[in-house]
Amino acid sequence: MEAPLGIVGKIKVFAELLKTRLSLLVVFSAGFGFILSSSGSIISIDFSKLAFLLVGGFCLTGAANILNQVFEKDLDILMKRTANRPLPSERLTINEALSFSLILATVGFLILISRVNVFSAFLTLISLILYAFCYTPMKRVSPFAVLVGAFPGAMPPLIGWVANTNSINVEALTIFGLQFIWQFPHFWAIAWVLDEDYKRAGFRLLPSSGGRNTKTAFQIMIYTLFLIPLGLLPTKFGIVGINSAIITTVCGVLFLGQTFYLMKVGTDKAARQIMFGSFIYLPIVQITFMLDKM
Repeated sequence: MEAPLGIVGKIKVFAELLKTRLSLLVVFSAGFGFILSSSGSIISIDFSKLAFLLVGGFCLTGAANILNQVFEKDLDILMKRTANRPLPSERLTINEALSFSLILATVGFLILISRVNVFSAFLTLISLILYAFCYTPMKRVSPFAVLVGAFPGAMPPLIGWVANTNSINVEALTIFGLQFIWQFPHFWAIAWVLDEDYKRAGFRLLPSSGGRNTKTAFQIMIYTLFLIPLGLLPTKFGIVGINSAIITTVCGVLFLGQTFYLMKVGTDKAARQIMFGSFIYLPIVQITFMLDKM
């Protein structure tokens, strides 16, 4: 029997349960939306409201990640990638995880509703519900889970925009749409690489009857292709300048090139390149837009 965790060890396990790196990436996207919606230069940004958005968003994102792990505890045991998570490894109990999730969700929602605005608070809550209670159970039912999961996955920049403006307009939907479409090559590349692991848990995330085949590679290519015109819309609507359009187009073309390679060879290595390419594409585009805006 393993020795009980000390206070420091317990804190580390709770941080692991939060999926801290993923949660930070999510709130980065929310901050991106907030900054992009600002009408003036960087000095006009309400940094106090931005800070509350990031803290509240981090809490609610962490709460959603914990609920996901609670619901999938028995499935995580079956997969090599997740078997050592805090719940399947029994370093934390279900009750501890649920209590932590409830505290985080409550604190995060109260911060957003009191220090940011009601609209962004409810959008964040909807995102949590879609992720934890719709996408999570649907992963074993249908590949359409990826479509459902794309909505909460694309919400952060929209929430950031709403946090600053208290409204949704075509510009806000543009940055939402870009991140929404990005979800598909991102998710499918991960599902391709982890297909064997996912099958152990009964997850059905790949399109085309769940196969690692040319049809799946073609769909990955089509969605990646859409990123190129979508990446130009923020410039068309005057959110950012021509420099962003050029850099985003170059990134989109390079990303697209990886999908053609997957269609040609159909290997895990090619899918892994797309997976890492997706991790690089989105932050580069978001940082480019923010620098152009500033």
